[in-house]
Amino acid sequence: MMVLITYDVNTETPAGRKRLRKVARECVNHGQRVQNSVFECLVNAAQYAVLKDKLISLIDPSTDSLRFYRLGDHYQSRVEHVGLHPQFEQDGVLLV
Repeated sequence: MMVLITYDVNTETPAGRKRLRKVARECVNHGQRVQNSVFECLVNAAQYAVLKDKLISLIDPSTDSLRFYRLGDHYQSRVEHVGLHPQFEQDGVLLV
């Protein structure tokens, strides 16, 4: 399923900047950055549960926020894009 993850981490303190890096790193490990604090992640239900729990454990809920948008398996018809395309399609072939 496609999950859109957005976050806002307070970076006014060194601890906040560290949390931001950790959240971003975890998201990069599971998906593609499509905007500064927005990631598209193609995961199954088990991977989603683990990723969500990990991200929740990384933030400070009194100053930071996370949003999870579950777009499902047929997300292509639910996503419209205008402008520069992402580096690669999530479910396409990636040759390295």
